[in-house]
Amino acid sequence: MGWREKEQKYATTINGVFRVVLWMLLFVMVYFDKTAYGERLQQQQQQRHKNAYATMMYMGTPRDYEFYVATRVMIRSLVRLHVDADLVVIASLDVPPRWVQALEQEDGARVVRVENLNNPYRNQPNFNKRFKLTLNKLYAWSLVDYDRVVMLDADNLFLRKPDELFQCGQFCAVFINPCVFHTGLFVLQPSMDVFKDMVHDLEIGKDNPDGADQGFISGYFPDLLDRPMFHPPTNGTKLDGHFRLPLGYQMDASYYYLRLRWNVPCGPNSVITFPGAPWLKPWYWWSWPVLPLGIQWHEQRRQTLGYAADMPMVLIQSVIYLGIIALTRLARPNFSKLCYRRADKNISMLQTSLKILAMWSIFAAYVVPFFVIPHTVHPLVGWSLYLLGSFALSTIAINAFLLPMLSVLAIWLAIFGVLLVMACPWYRDGVVRALAVFGYAFCCAPFAWVSLVKVRACLQVTLERENFLPRIGESSPPPGFNKLY
Repeated sequence: MGWREKEQKYATTINGVFRVVLWMLLFVMVYFDKTAYGERLQQQQQQRHKNAYATMMYMGTPRDYEFYVATRVMIRSLVRLHVDADLVVIASLDVPPRWVQALEQEDGARVVRVENLNNPYRNQPNFNKRFKLTLNKLYAWSLVDYDRVVMLDADNLFLRKPDELFQCGQFCAVFINPCVFHTGLFVLQPSMDVFKDMVHDLEIGKDNPDGADQGFISGYFPDLLDRPMFHPPTNGTKLDGHFRLPLGYQMDASYYYLRLRWNVPCGPNSVITFPGAPWLKPWYWWSWPVLPLGIQWHEQRRQTLGYAADMPMVLIQSVIYLGIIALTRLARPNFSKLCYRRADKNISMLQTSLKILAMWSIFAAYVVPFFVIPHTVHPLVGWSLYLLGSFALSTIAINAFLLPMLSVLAIWLAIFGVLLVMACPWYRDGVVRALAVFGYAFCCAPFAWVSLVKVRACLQVTLERENFLPRIGESSPPPGFNKLY
């Protein structure tokens, strides 16, 4: 082997060794880089803020799913506002795992599973069963990983980021009632001593006027009305003691409905609350335009959670209603062949029964669609589906009993008109709006009554005429039938 060949061989060997070493170094660098990235990611996931927004979720009411949707919308709205705090859901052990998974993986919340606190006030005469598990809210004091916690109900609508609330003291709340503060939003400093003391008060049955969290917490902090108003320090420090929060942190929706605008001068207009009747919460599709603020909550849902979960049911119902309209129209000639016996001694009772059936079918046409529409769908979709469903079911009575369409649909037209009157955006205040609605109803009442009388009269004529239709199984019509028709 010559000198040049040996040189090439050594050069090839050195080049191969160099490549192996280079690949090994590259592998080590990538490995440690991935390991460091994984550790950083795990640290970021485990890292928590010093403060938290918390809400609770429990099962056992007819509105569990609606409050689950409301909770997700509220959490996502806080994420959208870029709040500097953790988002915590205090969930009872019976909350479905798929709900917990959605809250954690899709909404970014931290779910704390708890056992339901025993409510010793459930046998009180004035106790409302829907408040049986609201005492789970006391678990907020057990979140000792945080310096401050803002405890929230699911029916809060955020207009801006209220992170300055974390500067408040050991307990702060809003008085939307002149004498009793509201527990739909309050600030607290977690403490296991306070939590254990509260649980002890539950065990001994401390007086509670309503048997719910509102009465219990109000009784635990009875002197809050005499405390000073909270004003966040400009240097970002946290205050000590108890404070009243300005009304702008819990603006009762009732104030808006009076003037159709906000007029809350004390404090920033940060949070809207809906403490009214449970069946008029903002997430129900029928709450708007009855309560105008409902559309703002749905706008927030549209921007955060969306309506993908509700749309399949909406599409199915729409297809069914359109099919009913088409079938009843095509089958109209056969509907009129109701077979009655001309000489039956019970013909009067049969006619009465058919009258009742006809009136109940009209009544059902306006009631059934209301209950089958997904409760949390957007109001515009919900009311459109309701009008479509009531029209479709009304056509069954119209074609089956040969009733005049305009008279049967008088209520349908009245409902459509009152929706337009309520949704009109040019009212000066809520009083004028209410008077306009009452005036419209007063003007529509005579037309509705005339339509009802006309329906009954037409129904009587139809039933008397049907006495001359052939019986079931008869091959030829009775005598005189061809002369009359």
